[in-house]
Amino acid sequence: MKQDDNSRAARFTNSVYAVQCEKCFKWRVIPTQEEYEIIRHRFIEDPFICEKKSDTSCEDPEDLEYDNTRTWVVDKPNIPVTPDGFKRGVSVRKDFSRMDTFYTVPNGNKKVRAPAEVEKFLEENPKYKEAGITVSDFNFATPKIMEDTLPAEAGSSRKKMKVTKIEDE
Repeated sequence: MKQDDNSRAARFTNSVYAVQCEKCFKWRVIPTQEEYEIIRHRFIEDPFICEKKSDTSCEDPEDLEYDNTRTWVVDKPNIPVTPDGFKRGVSVRKDFSRMDTFYTVPNGNKKVRAPAEVEKFLEENPKYKEAGITVSDFNFATPKIMEDTLPAEAGSSRKKMKVTKIEDE
């Protein structure tokens, strides 16, 4: 999909899931969110190495270069794999100050944004509780936005926010 480089929104229309090899530190693209979540869930106890990706080794060129042609965010390790039927998503705020995490529920008509909302959904839909899904299967930790990859227009709005915050104190 072609992206319009002048559009701030276009920078976030395509998600690329990538992990860094523990041995060679090269970035490897992971084809699906589901595969990425499995790797992320076990990252501390079973770190990613290039050889875990089919037909790939540390000798191969990296799949993706860390640079400022896109905004990078780094997820926390060991977040639970999203339960079947649900979809985990993150969105960046317009001022690029942070991200918000949510889960889309199986019917696709509602997003839950906090553990209390998950609990309410599970109470209203007992078949998911009966299937063994619990609130602990959901994690609302937000990825860290790598500031050195933010678009230029985001930098000026963030500086204004920090100045305003200091003046308010």
